[in-house]
Amino acid sequence: MRSIARTTGISIPFPVVADRTGEVACLYGMVAPDVSKQETVRNVFLIDPNQIIRAILIYPLTNGRSIPEILRLVDALQTTDADKVVTPANWQPGQPALVPPPQTYSALLEREKDPEELGLTCKDWFWCYKQLPNGKENAGNK
Repeated sequence: MRSIARTTGISIPFPVVADRTGEVACLYGMVAPDVSKQETVRNVFLIDPNQIIRAILIYPLTNGRSIPEILRLVDALQTTDADKVVTPANWQPGQPALVPPPQTYSALLEREKDPEELGLTCKDWFWCYKQLPNGKENAGNK
C-alpha cells in the first residue's frame, strides 16, 4: 500500500486484506478443498461493512484484474444501498439509475399519475429511472 502511494501518489481509500496464511479465505468459505493454498487465487471479493460478500469476480491465472471495473462496482453497490436504486450494465457514477418497480397497486397508480413529480422518467410502469442529486452518485463512499 505504501509502495503504491509512494510511486503513484494515490492512497487506497478502502481496506485491503493481505491473507498470506489463507485464514480469512477459510473463514469466508472461499477456498475449495482441492485447491493448493500455495497457488495464487485470482478472485476479488467485495465485502460490505456488515461482513457480507456482495460480489465475487473470478479471473484466470493468466489474466489481470480490471481495477476501473472493480471501483465502478464498489460505486454501484454503495449507490444502490444508499439510494434504493438499481444500476444498469456499464453504469457510471453520475448517470441515471433505475428505480425498482412498484410493489403494490397503489404505488403503481401513484407512479403512473405523475412520474415527473416523483423525479422519474418512465418508459413504462416498470421501467423508470431517475437522476441522482449531485454528490449522491457515490453516497455510500464516506
